[in-house]
Amino acid sequence: MTAAPAFAQTPMADPLDIRDARRLDRMEKVIRELRAIVFQGRDIGKPVVVQPAETDYQIQELTRRAADLEQTLRRLNGQIETLTNDVAQSRRAADAAQAQTKALTDRLTVLEQQGAPPAPPPAAPGDQPPAPPAADTGASATDAFSQSRQLMLSGDYDAAERSWQDFVTRYADHPKAPEARYWLGKTLAVRGAHNDAAAAYIQSIRGWPQASWAPDAVVELARELNALKKPAEACQMLGEFDRRYPKAVASVKSRAAVARSQAKCA
Repeated sequence: MTAAPAFAQTPMADPLDIRDARRLDRMEKVIRELRAIVFQGRDIGKPVVVQPAETDYQIQELTRRAADLEQTLRRLNGQIETLTNDVAQSRRAADAAQAQTKALTDRLTVLEQQGAPPAPPPAAPGDQPPAPPAADTGASATDAFSQSRQLMLSGDYDAAERSWQDFVTRYADHPKAPEARYWLGKTLAVRGAHNDAAAAYIQSIRGWPQASWAPDAVVELARELNALKKPAEACQMLGEFDRRYPKAVASVKSRAAVARSQAKCA
């Protein structure tokens, strides 16, 4: 008999390859973790929060904080830019106000020099100069002021002008001297002495007093400047009137509007 041929025996391949085995291992690991989570929730009676991996969580948290910081920095930069612009505008406004004040002071000085009354003529030979008036008390200054005011109220402007001129000469340092110059300007304006009236008003409002008559003095000065064909200076005075005396009475504001229209202020 003929012997049967011999066949080599080879092992059969495993039905689960390596990849399937690894996948199965991962699934079993997930199942064990889920089982542990379920048992933990059952034991403590509270929901279990599954946190991501520590490193990933920290990266996410840092990213969020960096985004918040970037947004905060953008907001702060915007605020700083706004404050910088405000400071620059305030500085420009202050410089402009300072320049305007200086220009106004210079104009007042020029107007005062132009409107100053001429010096009296020299005394003739042989004439004796009058003796200087004796020093007066406060009571006599008050009486002189009242007398000058009464002359004006009675309509005797010529006598009132002389009386006011005497008062501001004799009582130049008296507290009532600025108001006396204001009334002197009124009497001078009546007879059309615009230069002298403007000079009197300028002297009365030096320091921009807050007295009841001060707003009217500024308006009267603007009117005299209009009469002297100086509309630019008149507009300057009316601008100061609006800024320094916003609570002036309606009648004074009305006359200021008329003067502003006459000067054709912008």
